Amino acid sequence: QVELVESGGGLVQPGGSLRLSCATSEFTLAHYAIGWFRQAPGKEREGVSCISPSEGTSYYSDSVKGRFTISRDNAKNTVYLQMNSLKPEDTGIYYCAARPWRPGSTVEGVCQIGYYYGVDYWGKGIQVTVSS
Repeated sequence: QVELVESGGGLVQPGGSLRLSCATSEFTLAHYAIGWFRQAPGKEREGVSCISPSEGTSYYSDSVKGRFTISRDNAKNTVYLQMNSLKPEDTGIYYCAARPWRPGSTVEGVCQIGYYYGVDYWGKGIQVTVSS
């Protein structure tokens, strides 16, 4: 089973920063659109930020725009989510996903839970807790 591995989560105070990483040794992430999703307690999973394969375009949900930055390091086969000015409402389990890029795909579309083109690779998730 293909596996993505998230790392970098933990407990941080409001206003603090964390950098999440998403990596795999099983395929080349640069060939896929990558998304970061989160699920807060009692809520549905939502797309937070996504990036196209070429790193030409990125998308951020309104709740994180201006605070989070998604980026790739293709040499390390890793995608990052830099999270600054964290708020308690950012608390949740964060997942990364590798999703196929097809003609007509948009990064906003990739960040929708319903986006699916035959394959969908997900990590197991990592906890982020923002609390004083």
